[in-house]
Amino acid sequence: MTSRADKLGRLVSLVKLQLRLSEWQLAQLRQRERSLEDEQEWLVGALNHGTPPAGSSSESIARRLNTTSVGARAVQAEAAQQLDQVRRESRRVKQLEEVAKAALADKLRDAEKRSLEEMTGTNPAVHAWTPPPAKRNKT
Repeated sequence: MTSRADKLGRLVSLVKLQLRLSEWQLAQLRQRERSLEDEQEWLVGALNHGTPPAGSSSESIARRLNTTSVGARAVQAEAAQQLDQVRRESRRVKQLEEVAKAALADKLRDAEKRSLEEMTGTNPAVHAWTPPPAKRNKT
């Protein structure tokens, strides 16, 4: 049977992996956000120069800019939610680490206590294992 400390240790590892995944997802969202912002800058620059790139009209660039702006706002909102999730998971990891540390300390104290009881012979289980001392009858 595994101890509470072992179970908590595995749980902490799992929650840390979830945190890493959430951080990775946040990084991906930030990268998407940056690329959309770069595209917006390029589109605004194309509109400001007055001469759109070959094959594009001012109207098509404006529509594309509008679509990009909407996408950028959606990604920003999603990134804000993801950041909140990362913060929640980070707090949860810290709390679980403290609980796991306390459980491990309890486990070590119990093991040390059992070891001392076995060495001193005060453990009731040890009494059951040892035969009673031989009685000496003086005759």
